[in-house]
Amino acid sequence: MGTVNPNRVGLVFGALLGGWHFLWALLVAVGWAQSVINFFFWIHFLTPPYTVERFNARVALILIFVTGAFGYATGYILGLLWNWIHR
Repeated sequence: MGTVNPNRVGLVFGALLGGWHFLWALLVAVGWAQSVINFFFWIHFLTPPYTVERFNARVALILIFVTGAFGYATGYILGLLWNWIHR
């Protein structure tokens, strides 16, 4: 396999992480997040130690931006590493 465009890999990773956290923020906004987190702890035989707070749009935007930026940076670095390994 040839080289990849690090910018595109970064955009894909950023969209995946940012999108995943957008969905989490949406679950919080509609009031379903606590049930979801309780379910995932339950299927792992764990008692949920966390309580989901009330929705805050500003915090949700920060969450989505930070995780999207982190995803972009991670994807960009992985793209550079891929190209370096495959030259």
